[in-house]
Amino acid sequence: MATNRTTPLYQQVFEEIKGAIESGEYAPKERIPSEPELAEQYGVSRITVRRAVEELCSEGYLVKQQGRGTFVSTPHINRRLLQYTVARGFTQVCEDNGMEPGARVLNRLIVPVRSEEARLLDLSEEALLLYVQRIRTADGQPIFEENIFLPYEGYQSLMTEDLNDVSMFDKISEVGGKRPEVPLMRTVEAVRATSEQATRLAISQGDPLLFLNVCFGDADRKPVCIGRQYYVGSRYRFVL
Repeated sequence: MATNRTTPLYQQVFEEIKGAIESGEYAPKERIPSEPELAEQYGVSRITVRRAVEELCSEGYLVKQQGRGTFVSTPHINRRLLQYTVARGFTQVCEDNGMEPGARVLNRLIVPVRSEEARLLDLSEEALLLYVQRIRTADGQPIFEENIFLPYEGYQSLMTEDLNDVSMFDKISEVGGKRPEVPLMRTVEAVRATSEQATRLAISQGDPLLFLNVCFGDADRKPVCIGRQYYVGSRYRFVL
């Protein structure tokens, strides 16, 4: 690699790898060489390579998969914000973008309802909620952290059902007879990834996330569930 004294080495390595991705030398979902191999290839230290790779991960060009290596990211998933006038599950959105949807369960708990949740779901203050936390993926790449809150009464069977690699909207409809169809309330907020979220989503702590908080209702606008999702900004795009 021809060096430029006015540009930091890690930035030069960043541009070299980015150029290789954009030119197609490294294809989407392809594993790039290891840090020692890249250090030898570019004639720089592993620390320099590591910083360049971290920057590329932060900007969405690469994604680290624990125990497997670093891979070229798949393209952004595009979702029209106007589509939220009618609820469309991630599974359908993913398929619309030609990608394979996936889901991995992290937690499944019974929790007491909080006042805001009781109001949104039209529940008593003594009600219990079923809380399901999953990581949603597209072509194996983490896209967002999904947090679903449902009334425990009527959906308790979801505590024991297999919720990996399935649509939660489909499961909710099967079990409760009501499908989330209409967003009754929604807010969008820019936040930073915590250390736990960074590990789960294969990003760096402090990377930007888009937090979407939605209360979904059925076709009759009766509340069904609350979804609190944290999207990786470099992998998911809302289009106006």
